[in-house]
Amino acid sequence: MSPSLKRRLLGLTLLALAVRVAFLLLEPHTRPIADERTWVNWATTNLLSDKVRLNPLRTNMIFYPPLYPYFIALPYLWFSTIEAVKWFQVVVSALTVPAIGMVAWRAFGDRAAVVAAAVATFYPELVWFSVHFWSETLFMLFLWWALERLLCADAELRAGPAVAAGLLWGLAILTRETVLYFTPLAALWLWWRRPSGLGRGAAFALCAVLIVAPWTWRNWHQFQAFVPVSTAGGLNLYQGNAPLSRQEVYDRYDAISGRVEQYRWAREQGVQAILDRQPWWIFEKLRDEMPKFWEADSLALIHIKRGAYGPVEPWQAQLAWVVIALPFLVAIGFFVRGFAALPLARMPVFLVFFLCFYNGLHVATHGFARYRLPVLPVVLIVAAWAFAQWRAGEVEPLTPWRRRLQLALALVALLTVWPSLRMNLEHPAFGLTDVWGAAQETESQTP
Repeated sequence: MSPSLKRRLLGLTLLALAVRVAFLLLEPHTRPIADERTWVNWATTNLLSDKVRLNPLRTNMIFYPPLYPYFIALPYLWFSTIEAVKWFQVVVSALTVPAIGMVAWRAFGDRAAVVAAAVATFYPELVWFSVHFWSETLFMLFLWWALERLLCADAELRAGPAVAAGLLWGLAILTRETVLYFTPLAALWLWWRRPSGLGRGAAFALCAVLIVAPWTWRNWHQFQAFVPVSTAGGLNLYQGNAPLSRQEVYDRYDAISGRVEQYRWAREQGVQAILDRQPWWIFEKLRDEMPKFWEADSLALIHIKRGAYGPVEPWQAQLAWVVIALPFLVAIGFFVRGFAALPLARMPVFLVFFLCFYNGLHVATHGFARYRLPVLPVVLIVAAWAFAQWRAGEVEPLTPWRRRLQLALALVALLTVWPSLRMNLEHPAFGLTDVWGAAQETESQTP
């Protein structure tokens, strides 16, 4: 990496910190909602109680991975205010920006690195999440620095970066369990590169296991059951596949006595639901979950819809939607072009495969805009590369099959985001009228 690029990434990192601090200071007063309250309560009430005092062997926490509650608990313990956690999070969020830029550099070069880091600096969702109590901000720090070290180990054929990647990957797993299932695939990817690929892959996997294993042992010690990280995956699998409402799923889940028993029961019921829906299960799930995973929506907008900011004028809600959703839609557009022209090189293909794998996990369980945030930088990186090529006038004509691929992707993207666009047109918070829907209803009622 050239000194010039290093200076640019450092400058963007400092700018990202300034943007997030400004948002922290200027954001209208709000309150935690949904799982935010769960994270905060676990950290401040359970982990810091006189009985537990941060000792993992004294808490019954097992539904969620442990790292984010501990991340909240420590600043709260030191400063006696939950606001202190937000200051730590803005630093964490800013430090993710250079990791995204460096991954983009290894995959696509200098210009893509600068554009990707610049987009991550100002991307509204990343800024918003940095001052709210969701695990994604911490998860992304570990995940993207792990990916950066992973690509470094592969490019430079060195074991040291593979060790660092494994340690960071293990911390990411303890923050959100989803990447646990990608661990063997990442290790195999390292192993495939000669020479000494086996050693690098083994070092990566071993270090990840060494980070996660103490918590797995703790779960065995506390609950006499093999639970690698947490039990939330069982409920997610059941909820995403059972032909029941969310409330019905939770009622049946809560009726089971015991946390581990709930986990085993939900996992078994989820697998059975998948088997019962064959052979059309995958097609039904793609139809149902893709529009949720890639919806033109955000928890920032849901905060408005749920009244977490208090009364909001429709024009304010509409402006918030434009600020949040428009960058996402533009990024999707450039991603479609970039994906269609994607070079069949080792690192770009690995990143896109990781995106598809992560997306597939949430097709198998259930999709939501929040869940895509950790892999959204892949979209931003590919989009940044396509944008940089376009700005430099270096866009090469696509081959016929790539043109057809681009057209198919554009159609899939349109079908995927359209339901969420309709949903926002119909939501009272935006004060809009779904003109198309109203016309259809009027026509159907005409004798």
